[in-house]
Parts: sequence; C-alpha cells; structure tokens
Amino acid sequence: MSSEWRVQKISSLGEFDRGKSKHRPRDAAHLYGGPYPFIQTGDVTNSDGRITSFRQTYSEAGLAQSRLWPAGTLAITIAANIAETAILTFPACFPDSVVGFTADTAKADVRFIEYLFQAMRKQVKSHAYGSAQENINLEVLRKLEFPIPPLPLQTKIADYLSLIDDRIALLRETNATLEAIAQALFKSWFVDFDPVRAKMAGRTPEGMDEATAALFPDGFETSELGEVPRGWRVGMIGDFAQLKKGSVNPGSQPEATFEHFSLPSFDAGQRPIFERGDSIKSNKTPVTPDAVLLSKLNPHIPRIWLPVECGSNAVCSTEFLVFVPIGIGSRELIYCAFSSPDFIARLQQLVTGTSNSHQRIKPDQVALMSSVVPTADVARAFEAAAKPIFQKVFANRAQVQTLTTLRDTLLPRLISGQLRVGEVPAVEHA
Repeated sequence: MSSEWRVQKISSLGEFDRGKSKHRPRDAAHLYGGPYPFIQTGDVTNSDGRITSFRQTYSEAGLAQSRLWPAGTLAITIAANIAETAILTFPACFPDSVVGFTADTAKADVRFIEYLFQAMRKQVKSHAYGSAQENINLEVLRKLEFPIPPLPLQTKIADYLSLIDDRIALLRETNATLEAIAQALFKSWFVDFDPVRAKMAGRTPEGMDEATAALFPDGFETSELGEVPRGWRVGMIGDFAQLKKGSVNPGSQPEATFEHFSLPSFDAGQRPIFERGDSIKSNKTPVTPDAVLLSKLNPHIPRIWLPVECGSNAVCSTEFLVFVPIGIGSRELIYCAFSSPDFIARLQQLVTGTSNSHQRIKPDQVALMSSVVPTADVARAFEAAAKPIFQKVFANRAQVQTLTTLRDTLLPRLISGQLRVGEVPAVEHA
C-alpha cells in the first residue's frame, strides 16, 4: 500500500446516517402509497448493486416522519442482512435498518466506498450482535476505519471494477432476452398454437421454414383441455419429463469434490458451488447431465434451473426435484414448459403448508399435471430450434462466472492497495 493511502473513517468522507423513520407502525396506511420511493433491506439485498426499482412508497405523511436521500446515495443495511450495499438511482426514503452514505465529492467516489464495503463485509459483520436477527450499531460503523487512497485513485479503481460489473450485467440482460425468445417460441407453438392457426387461415406460419411448417396440422380437435391441434393429445407432464429419485451422502466421501446445486447458489446467479464432501452436512440428490431442476419450495418464487453441464459428482439440494427427458421430451422442452406462466400458476395450487415461507409441492404430483403433448416430430423441431438459444445462454453464463471470479479475486487486492490497476489484466482480455 502506497503512503498516499490514509486510514480514515467513512463518516469523514461524507454524510453517514441512519435512514430515519420516526414513527412507522405497519398498519398506518396513511403513511404509504404516495410519490416517494421507500427502500427497505430486501430491496438493497436483491438490487445487484444498483437500486433501479421499488415496491413501496411513502405519502406526504410518510415523508414527514422520514427523509428523502438523493440519487447517488449508498444504502447500507444494518439489520438482518448486514453490510449489503447498493447505490440509489433515484431519490428515496429508508427505514432505520438502512444507513445512507452521501459522498463528499471532493473526498470520495461513492462507487469506491461501495466496493470497499463489499470487500470488508466479513470484517463489518464481525461487529454485529443479536442471535435471532443480526444488527449492527450505527455508532460502531461510524468508528470503523479503513485505508482510503486519494480521490483520483479511488475513481480509477472504481472505473476498473465497474467495467467488469457492467459486462456481467450486460451478459445477464442478454441471457434474459435469449430466454424470453425461447419462451415466446414455446408459447407460440404449444400454448397459442400459432402455426396451426396460420395454416387454417391459409397463411405460412410466421418465421418458419416450409419443412417445419409441414409438421403442424391445419386444424383442431376437441379435448378435455379445450381445442388442441389435430393429432396431438392430452397427456401428463410425466409423458415427457421423468422425476429422478435417489440419495447421495457426500459426507461419506469427505475428500471428494462435489458440484453442489443449492437454492442459495441458484439465487446467486445460477452458479453451482464446488465443495468437499465433508463440508456438505446432509444427504443430496444426484444430478445427471440431462437434468432440469425444479424447486419444490415456495413455488410462488419460481426456481427452474437448466444446468450448463454436470460432472460425475453433481448433487443438488433435496429442495430441488430432478427431472430428465423421456419419450418426446428434451431438456429445452421441459425447461420451457416448467417456466411457462400457466405451469407456475398451476404448480402453486399443489402446495402444502400454511406458512408463506415454507410451502412445498408433493413431488409425484408434478408428473401427474395435465399437459398438451405434441407429436414427436414437432417436439424434435422445437428442441432443434431452442437448443442454439440455450447454448448461447450457457456460453454467456460461463463468461459471467469467469468475470465474477476475476472481480472477486481482484476486489480485495485493489481495495487494499496490494495491486494497482495498471498491474491487472484489461477487462476486454478477461
């Protein structure tokens, strides 16, 4: 670390204060529903570093017992999820469980301070207290000291790390678009039956070559699910997706490395974690290369995972159901069927349990859900059309993983001054 770096308190680099909500009973409806965004800890945790949307607002009365932080404020959680951070892209109010930092632009780059908190999260959390729910005192945060470089160097480090984060964000946006394209294709073929309707009207199905169009009938027949394309049938999910069962005890192979597909790793960007067997404390379900994972926990939060590839020691949480293709099925068909709004809505009707936080579906009921089953030729044509889309998704996901690993490796070294920006690889070559 250069002698230019000085140990300083964050509170000396700008305004650093609690969110402020003097009187906020949860049933005080007059405080809510106005024009002022109200950001809470969950919004910060789920924002991926930038708060671009909100779920709740304050009214004039709500604002009167709070305060409006300006765009560019760094929001820092001090309860539940300690030291999670995100930068406001619009003015907003906070509750007491969120601290705001507004940088003095002559002293600090707010992006550097955010990266500093990311790098020092473990250290900051060590000052938390409380067993049921962790909290950290604002005064403790104010007294914490960190090595801080001069402003130009803060900006240089933040520019470099932001470039990596921007590329990751772009790749994720691209993948969301690609998945939307695959879903739109599934809906057109298997929900709206657009090719059939086009042929009935004497038109060529839009965007479809002659050979593929020939696979679709030019009429419907009545079924228990309403009209279905002639020659197709009403069946079950189990006609093209088979539930695989089994159990693995990773602890019995303490030195082996397992590719672990867990709910937290799904929520963290669909990146399986590689762990030693002795660090996995419960039995898991084996995952095969042709698997599609469907979470049975809280189906109102859809978690459907199409793994890029699996090694021989791939396992998943028992909260995931493992389905593989059978009959006319393919991974692409199963994934798109499970991701469709109609399937998710019907899945929620299968839950057991009264608590919203722990509702589960019974595994065997999924395969029994009714479904329109196309002919094998149409199913194969869909697989051929969707596979290249998902191969691009997989490639982007792998690139995201490479960039994330690079960012996570360099972040603590750049923030601590162990590395200079000139000593790290250019992002375009990463």
